[in-house]
Amino acid sequence: MRILVTGASGFVGRAVVTQLRASGHDLRILSRRRPAPECGADWSAGSILEPDSLSQAFIGVDAVVHLVGIISEIGGQTYERVHVEGTVNVLDGARSAGVSRVVHMSALGTRPDARSRYHRSKWEAEQRVRESGLEWTIFRPSLIYGPGDGFVTLFARMARVSPVLPVIGPGTNQLQPVAVEDVARCFAASVPVRECLSRTFDVCGRERFTMDEVLTLILEATGRSRGRIHLPWAVAGLQARALEALVPAMLGKAPPLNRDQILMLQEDNIGDPEPACQMFGFEPVRFREGIRRFLAMVAD
Repeated sequence: MRILVTGASGFVGRAVVTQLRASGHDLRILSRRRPAPECGADWSAGSILEPDSLSQAFIGVDAVVHLVGIISEIGGQTYERVHVEGTVNVLDGARSAGVSRVVHMSALGTRPDARSRYHRSKWEAEQRVRESGLEWTIFRPSLIYGPGDGFVTLFARMARVSPVLPVIGPGTNQLQPVAVEDVARCFAASVPVRECLSRTFDVCGRERFTMDEVLTLILEATGRSRGRIHLPWAVAGLQARALEALVPAMLGKAPPLNRDQILMLQEDNIGDPEPACQMFGFEPVRFREGIRRFLAMVAD
């Protein structure tokens, strides 16, 4: 099949592109910048936020894998604009070109009554996919880890230079981390499978850990022992508010912590991996094994 991939340059996108190529698909990447030649894909210049740039991207395409998402806002890159408006633009472009199949990446915890705008915008995007008239499959990954991620790698590097690690809140919220290769495997396997149409799948590990337990396992994998500082929710919220104001203005970047993330950390991020495991025939990598595969280089 010929597949258009949005968000191909991101952490998850790179893994999905690798899996799709390994499955024998022809790929086209939609992005502002030309991808590296080794990615082995055609390139269509454009952005999901610029509908006029999308028409060429969909020509001759059989399916769309839509991965674009943000965890923090900056300027016009808001949750509502990227997650909802951007998804609508992709769906409209697919319909106009006669592309019938879309595979969409959402997030575990997405629901209409979520406290965070992030999760509510993801829910609205899901609803637009369901109402699009296209053949669809939606994936909701949990915390995704792997080389170059923004969580496990971040804490492992912090442990190299800091005697303590910060934990927002009591550290009792539960997670089901999932390896990026497992997420990518689900996306690649789903494209030609009709049995997964009109279905939404959680993509998460079988094991549940508290945030404190996750940090303990990261330290164990890197051979280090570090203390913890638990930041009260109110203090973390003030810190997030300050970062939201200062980082974009001074550095032109999205803040590394925002109030929406604080809200999400106050609840569990858990799901049921069994339907995806059964449908796509895989067993999630165990967290201890998965992080040991790539953290040795961080520990050095």
